[in-house]
Amino acid sequence: MLKKTIRLTLVDQVILQIESLIESGDWPVGKKIPAEPELVTDLHVSRNTLREGIKALCHTGVLTTRQGDGTYVTSSSMLGAAIQRRLRKSSLLDTLEVRNALEQEAARLSAERRTEEDLEKILYYQRKCNSFTAARDIESYVAADMKLHQTIVESTGNQMLIDLYAHITESIKESISTYLKKRFTEDLPENAHQQLVEAITAQDTATAANIVKQFIDQIKRDVEMEEN
Repeated sequence: MLKKTIRLTLVDQVILQIESLIESGDWPVGKKIPAEPELVTDLHVSRNTLREGIKALCHTGVLTTRQGDGTYVTSSSMLGAAIQRRLRKSSLLDTLEVRNALEQEAARLSAERRTEEDLEKILYYQRKCNSFTAARDIESYVAADMKLHQTIVESTGNQMLIDLYAHITESIKESISTYLKKRFTEDLPENAHQQLVEAITAQDTATAANIVKQFIDQIKRDVEMEEN
């Protein structure tokens, strides 16, 4: 049975066009979008229609308007914005459990599917982590650690997993930073990285997933002890 064709309003069309620009990477997260006169011309709509579309995207969290400055992209999709809003309300333990689920599967799939090119990138960021560990540079370490895990996720080739992980990256980064800053004088997880990369290199799926589980379980135990 044929479904009735749904005619989009001009505002909906504006929203779809802006979402397309964001999802394609033409407007990445953090980018200031063009000024209103330029968008009115490019999208062939009135100022009121454009403003309604931008207002709707600001409401969902995809865009943010800064008074006196302009409008910026704050999420790559409505789903991402919704996930980020939810994560901001979540505890560190909740975030760690989500991270555990995603990164275990990512480690397993990476070990199974990674290419030699993927492995080179993974090894590159592992070396970065090691160098920042030696320098006791916590901020640079956290940034390199995130790139390492993002690269592992990307090597799975699972676009849904890649997108989902990208949406929660900021909260994961905050959880790593919060945990490690309290342990700045202790050893950073260099050994866990070494073991994980070795398992991915050897394409040992079970070991790769288990290393992630053990490491995050240890963080959870530490956090639970601090909260009790």
